[in-house]
Amino acid sequence: MTEKKNNTALKILTGVLAVALLALGIYTIKFYNEEKENKAILTKEKAVIEDELNDLIVKYDEAIDENEIMDQNLVDARARIDRLLDSVKDNEANIVLISRYRREIGNLKAEKERLFRVVDSLNRQNQMMSQTLDSTNVVLEERTKLSDSLQTTNQDLANKVDRASQLKITSLRGEGVIVRNSGKLIVNDRTRRIDQIRACFTISANDLAGPGERNMYVQVYNPDNELVGDQIVVQHEGGPMVYSASSKVYYENNELDVCILSNTAEDKLKEGTYKVYVYAEANLLGTASFNLR
Repeated sequence: MTEKKNNTALKILTGVLAVALLALGIYTIKFYNEEKENKAILTKEKAVIEDELNDLIVKYDEAIDENEIMDQNLVDARARIDRLLDSVKDNEANIVLISRYRREIGNLKAEKERLFRVVDSLNRQNQMMSQTLDSTNVVLEERTKLSDSLQTTNQDLANKVDRASQLKITSLRGEGVIVRNSGKLIVNDRTRRIDQIRACFTISANDLAGPGERNMYVQVYNPDNELVGDQIVVQHEGGPMVYSASSKVYYENNELDVCILSNTAEDKLKEGTYKVYVYAEANLLGTASFNLR
C-alpha cells in the first residue's frame, strides 16, 4: 500500500515538474520573441533616422549649390548633420540613443527651417529686384544700359559696405578652465577637473561698424554633438536659437578682447574634440575646435 502511494506521489510530482518546464519553455520563447521584435523595431527606427539625416544633407547640398550669401551658415549646419549621422551609424540602437537622436533631429530641422527662411527671403528680394529692373527697362528703354550699370554698382557697393560694417573676430580659441575660490582661472584639459569652458577671441577694429552695446553668444558642442552650457534660448528675426552662454560687450570700433564662460555639467564633459561657435546676435562670426582628455 505504501509503495502504491509513493508511486502515485512520484507521478504527481513528475506531472508538476513537466507542467513547470513547459511553462518555463513557453515564457522563454515568448521573451526571446519579444526581445527579437524590440531589436527589430529599434533597428528599423535607426534606419529611419539615417534616412532623415541623409534627406537633410541632400536638402542642404541643394541649398548650398543655389545660394552664395548663406554658404558658410549652411555648410556649418550640414557639417553638424554629418557628425550626427556618423554617430548614428557607429552606435548600436537602443531606446536612450534613439530618443536622443530624435531630439537632435528635431533641433536640426528647426535650424534648417530658420536658415531656409532666410534663404527664401533673399531669393524673394532678388526676384523683387529683378522685377523692378525689368519694369525700369520697359519704361526707360534708352537708359537701360546706364541704369543697369548704376544699379549693379550701387548694389555691389551696398553689399561691400554691409559686409565691411559687420563685426569680425580673430584668435578664437576654446579651452577648459578651473575656477579657484579667489576667482582666478586656470587652463586645464582634463574633463574630470574643469569647472567651465572658456571661449576667447578678439573683435577686430572697424570704423564702419556702429559703436555701442552688442550681444555676443557662444555655442559649445561636445564630441557627441551635445550642446554644453546653460541652454539659453534667444528669439531672433529668423527664429529661435539655443546657446551655451552669452555676454554683453560695449564696442567702440577698436580692437576688443572678449572671453565668455560656459557652465558645464558632468554628464556632458567627455573626452574628445569640442566645437565652439561665436555669434553677434544671430550672425556667425567664427568657429574653432579644441580637445579635452
